Amino acid sequence: MIENTSPALIIEGCAIATVDAGNTEYRTGHVIATHGVIRAVGPGPAPREAKLAPSGGGPAPRVVDGSGCLLTPGLVNTHHHLYQWIFRGLAQDSTLFDWLTHLYPRWARIDEEAVYAAAQAGLGWLALTGCTTSSDHHYLYPRGRGDLLGTTIIAARGIGLRFDPTRGSMDRGASAGGLPPDEVVEDLDTILEASQDAIGRYHDPRPGSLTRIALAPCSPFSASSELMIRTAELARGTGVRLHTHLAETADEEEFCTAQHGCTPAEYAESLGWLGPDVWLAHCVHLSDTAVKRLAATGTGVSHCPSSNARLGSGHAPVKALIDAGAPVGLGVDGPASQEAGMLVEELRSALYVSRLRAGAPDPDSALDARAALRLGTIGGARLLGRAHEIGSLEAGKCADLALWRLDGLPHADIADPVAALVFGSPPPLKLLTVHGRPIVEDAQLLTADTAQLARAARYASDRMRAAG
Repeated sequence: MIENTSPALIIEGCAIATVDAGNTEYRTGHVIATHGVIRAVGPGPAPREAKLAPSGGGPAPRVVDGSGCLLTPGLVNTHHHLYQWIFRGLAQDSTLFDWLTHLYPRWARIDEEAVYAAAQAGLGWLALTGCTTSSDHHYLYPRGRGDLLGTTIIAARGIGLRFDPTRGSMDRGASAGGLPPDEVVEDLDTILEASQDAIGRYHDPRPGSLTRIALAPCSPFSASSELMIRTAELARGTGVRLHTHLAETADEEEFCTAQHGCTPAEYAESLGWLGPDVWLAHCVHLSDTAVKRLAATGTGVSHCPSSNARLGSGHAPVKALIDAGAPVGLGVDGPASQEAGMLVEELRSALYVSRLRAGAPDPDSALDARAALRLGTIGGARLLGRAHEIGSLEAGKCADLALWRLDGLPHADIADPVAALVFGSPPPLKLLTVHGRPIVEDAQLLTADTAQLARAARYASDRMRAAG
């Protein structure tokens, strides 16, 4: 486990939802962390001796009074398109295909400066709303626009989040029967070379690392079968994970049936794209057979309920996937299809969508508050291959902590703190730490000036619109 030099931290006096295997909770408890790693979790106040300065010298631990708060693992976002932050509010009444057709020409204008501004804004907002780890699916590389993937990694390091970006790709433009315009797709050799380079430059496989790379062809509409196969071979040869969009809309099922003679899930399996090293975004339109195959192969699903609702794509069979044993986490998806951009709201959206699908608030057929919290924490950690490092509050795991204030007007009279978090409005953070390092304190981002982030994002958005 990578350690850091952050001072020892004790949080006590708060309710705690550990999200461990037994869903252990404490009405009042404590957490002790040193060098970025959780050392103890338990009921009541921390032991007196834990609050003393080390006998060999050094500062005494910082002790945080968590009265009126709920401590949870930091949230884990498993699907995002950060560059889209500066394209929000467009194509407001479009379904996915129309939305993409409207936005692809605008996205073709992005450059390093725009992507950096968008990524900093999106990641800063994720931090302010409880997220400590985020993936990103960047698949758009207009020629001559710089190192767009590296730019997102620099942005994440500045904000301080744990970051698992994917080197996305598209090689099937409009002239080859795909959806994106030809100017934003790459040829196969360029993609494979860039993917190998991204792994070599940025991937850190050490336990507790802050940056991991995955490979991620975009979707059946924009990635050829050869790209999917060759990318899977490269990923498995280098020990990185795989990610793509799948089964998001009914249109996709029609497309795959016409092009490949099978459903999207069957197509993915035929290419070697099911397995415990794969996580798929959306999976709204799955048959019962597909649900069972994903579970049997250990294939993960990133559920993006707000985006699916905004685009009218439908609602994924999340409870069926969970019951079958498939790993499931949550994603905010791109801000251009889900303008709020905060994973904490996806907890409630996932719960509500599950109950709408089931037709009743029944734990046997729909999610409850604690199941929703698991999706946003340990569920997401499983998708990213990090369940042994993050996603629950247990000794030996990284000190990625979210301390939510529940003593204000919106939440103070809700007796169940987990229900207050999931059913209530997004609470402010008293403290957010990544590997023990404070990133947010008293609802203020410590690592960047939010006013400056907003100005830079607005400037980038205006510049993209002015480009044509």
